[in-house]
Amino acid sequence: MSEVKNPLEGISKEATAKLIEETLELYPEKAKQKRAPHMSENDPDDSGCAIRSNKKTVPGVMSARGCAYAGAKGVVWGPIRDMVHVSHGPVGCGYYSWGTRRNLTSGTVGVDNFSGMMFTSDFQERDIVYGGDKKLEKLLTEAHELFPLAKGMSVLSECPVGLIGDDINATAKKMSGELDLPVVPCNCEGFRGVSQSLGHHISNDTIRDHIIGTREYQEEPGPYDIALIGDYNIGGDIWSAVKVLEAIGLNVKAQWTGDGQIEHIAATHQVKLNLIHCYRSMNYMCKVMEEKYGIPWLEFNFFGPTKIEESLRTIGNFFDDKIRANVEQVIAEQKAKMQAIIDEYRPRLAGKTVIVFVGGLRPRHTIGAYEDLGMKIIASGYEFAHSDDYDRTYPELDKGTLVFDDASEIELEKWVEHFKPDLVASGIKEKYVFQKAGVPFRQMHSWDYSGPYHGYDGFEIFARDIDMAVNSPTWGLVKSPF
Repeated sequence: MSEVKNPLEGISKEATAKLIEETLELYPEKAKQKRAPHMSENDPDDSGCAIRSNKKTVPGVMSARGCAYAGAKGVVWGPIRDMVHVSHGPVGCGYYSWGTRRNLTSGTVGVDNFSGMMFTSDFQERDIVYGGDKKLEKLLTEAHELFPLAKGMSVLSECPVGLIGDDINATAKKMSGELDLPVVPCNCEGFRGVSQSLGHHISNDTIRDHIIGTREYQEEPGPYDIALIGDYNIGGDIWSAVKVLEAIGLNVKAQWTGDGQIEHIAATHQVKLNLIHCYRSMNYMCKVMEEKYGIPWLEFNFFGPTKIEESLRTIGNFFDDKIRANVEQVIAEQKAKMQAIIDEYRPRLAGKTVIVFVGGLRPRHTIGAYEDLGMKIIASGYEFAHSDDYDRTYPELDKGTLVFDDASEIELEKWVEHFKPDLVASGIKEKYVFQKAGVPFRQMHSWDYSGPYHGYDGFEIFARDIDMAVNSPTWGLVKSPF
């Protein structure tokens, strides 16, 4: 076996500061000044390492971000399986949001599962001129006639709807009365805000205003009732997480929103604890339910056995001795299996370096899983994070690690050339650029069509996929430009 290199060799605050300076030289003066606050050398002990986030992308600089509509439709509303989700606007946005995420669902398509279907008002020029309210009314009526078992509908507005001033709120209210089911308007036009993050917030607000508290569970509330918040069942993640949580004795009453059901979500105000997976997309709702219904919430991280154990013990400590005992039993039962996975893959991955650049929670949540395999994160950044996401990230990384926000393609290419990482873990848009450059890549937006990666079941798949990406013999057939 070849000698394992030291992943921290050459990583220091001084070296990273010099790299940032060299990176900024790629830009004209004005763009340089705007980009400078968005990258920094990490120092968990110094608040001065904080970088600026949730700001508009510099015009002319390529961004990997999505829009508010993508955040509302593709992330929050779309994964709810028993509702019809209407993309109100031209066909393109609805068609794109239909096929790009892997929010797996249960049930029978067209009967009790509609998230795999695409409903659009298909705006044409005449709709831009005369408005689309009547067309929307007709669409909602027809959808209800065709799919009478749908438990509700959401109306997600695209850019033209906001520009011409269509009142989807009035239309939704009218049709909700006529159809006798929830029709929820979501004013999530893509031009709003600076990224998909605002779409998360807008859609959370619509759940708050139209859904939460409108139903109750048929069963009597129990002491171990919880809701799983901010998991969208990418590749089956939520099923893996529920399996672990039920094994320790908890009762998962609602899933927000992967493989979710609207009436379960509507009754979440009755649970005893909210467990949040993706802090960025759903912290708003956890805070709303805490303030309005007194429901506490905890973050958890089920990526890799180390973080799973930490999270399970934190969850157990919220409850009683029974749950704490169950936690230790589950950890003990999984110990040998997890160690066998580590023993198989760590010798092939130890010392390998990773650059991570994704949206949501993964630039910090997946760090522990890589470290369980002996890998080291040498640079980490988010597409659309806020300052509180970075505050939670700094302690997870070594001093001197490059931290960045909303990176452009030229920045990523500069850093990959500088670090020569063994793996780039990023999103859909970056995948083929780096693969063609001979750099192993894993698409971590939707698990590169694999998964789950979450929970005990997911770690085995994660380790296998990372090993295949890094150690594939195909890289010997590709000549890297550097």
